[in-house]
Amino acid sequence: MNTLRILVADDHEVARKGIRALLETHEGWEVCAEARDGREAVQMATGLKPDILLLDIGMPNLNGLDAARQIRALAPDARILFLTMHDSEQMAREVLCIGGTCSLLLKSDAGRVLVAAIEALQNRETFVTSKLLLATKPERPFPSEDKDRCARSCLLTFREREVLQLVAEGKTTKEVATALNLSIKTAETHRANLMRKLGLHSVADVTVYAVKNGIVQIY
Repeated sequence: MNTLRILVADDHEVARKGIRALLETHEGWEVCAEARDGREAVQMATGLKPDILLLDIGMPNLNGLDAARQIRALAPDARILFLTMHDSEQMAREVLCIGGTCSLLLKSDAGRVLVAAIEALQNRETFVTSKLLLATKPERPFPSEDKDRCARSCLLTFREREVLQLVAEGKTTKEVATALNLSIKTAETHRANLMRKLGLHSVADVTVYAVKNGIVQIY
């Protein structure tokens, strides 16, 4: 039997180590890498090509959802398990929008059902939490405000979403440019473009939008 290679991405070292210890008690599984944020996860996934990615949604610099979007563009068949602290229908819908084989698991449930969730992905099956199941029911269509939010968000490029998160986290344009290896002028252009596309007019608007849409999370 081939070894199942798993990448774990979480900005909390204690969480990463705990998840790793739990997963590696399972015969035939190994954690091939640990990432501290979404950007590292994308880089490692590209180079290591793990079988399964375990991504914390609420990571700094690049959140788990946007990291998954970039990984999915490079590896459409990637199997992804998302961990979140927030049991919300909106988060479930965001996960569904990623497409492919992916699952959503509350961090508070991880100790109890994490192995079962990974086993499901190993068999290319989705591990469905109650909220994710609720969001998939045909009798519960997207509210109009969710449709509008999703449509506008999809207008953003990967780079614009990265800039959006960094701005919402309080980074200056110079700090954004340094973090993304861009010129200050290019960073300013991305910031202006994303604000225009989303109809935002200030850094405060950007922050509120990012929090409401799960791009950054307040603990």
